Amino acid sequence: MNKKINGFIELARLDKPIGIYLLLWPSLLGLLLAGIESGSIDYENYMIVILGSVLVRSCGCVINDISDFKIDKLVSRTVGRPLATGSITIFEAWIFFIILGLFSIALLVFTNALTLKISLIFALLITLYPLTKRFFPAPQFILGITFGSGSLIAYSLQSDIFSSSLVILYLGIVAWIIGFDTLYALEDKDDDIKININSTAILWGDNAIKYAQILHLVFFASLLIIAVLNQFSYYFLFVFVGQMILYFYKKSLIRKLKFLQAFKVNNWIGIIAITGFLFEFLN
Repeated sequence: MNKKINGFIELARLDKPIGIYLLLWPSLLGLLLAGIESGSIDYENYMIVILGSVLVRSCGCVINDISDFKIDKLVSRTVGRPLATGSITIFEAWIFFIILGLFSIALLVFTNALTLKISLIFALLITLYPLTKRFFPAPQFILGITFGSGSLIAYSLQSDIFSSSLVILYLGIVAWIIGFDTLYALEDKDDDIKININSTAILWGDNAIKYAQILHLVFFASLLIIAVLNQFSYYFLFVFVGQMILYFYKKSLIRKLKFLQAFKVNNWIGIIAITGFLFEFLN
């Protein structure tokens, strides 16, 4: 029984929470931006965003593995996943996905009509994303649009009037996600070429690292523009100092071809951004 439970935990990647964090930080940025603009945040919205991030990321991982279980057997990094090894059956995975989906829908009961509509639209993209790797040359764009939607959904919990700052934040987050998932894809590039799976790491070839780094800078620029538009305090400059330190640290890891470690640095980039927004909200 414990082995089966551990299989479901691995299937939802609950044992590897960085994916949850990288969905949670953009969502919290959207919620905090709404709070900064309106002056308040309802406390239950924090819980909705946190629980929603766990459920949505888990749903995304399960449907991804259902779609890719045959491919995962051929990739060195994913060969040990539960569906690839057979420790969890496809039928069990589908049941697990439906249960997670029902919990996600139940969570939406505590939201408003706008949040519900936005969530259902992007839920469709989450389900379709794994398939895009087979026919779309840049699936990271779909991932960015989909998982970046957490900022829109979280913002809509607090406000039904979308500001220019939110649009800038969303575009910056999409760029950030495309950038860091390109680094992630570089880890599997050789295997993906062999099994004919698309990624920006393959599409952009020798320019993949350069474009990924530019996209990260686009995210930093979006934070700067939001800071100016919303008249953030000068203390927010510490956010940019921290971001740039991490940016150059990440470059050093990339030079050593440590793409997975460089990818994980984005967790701290998100934490620093959240800390800055939280300070401005409380200030």
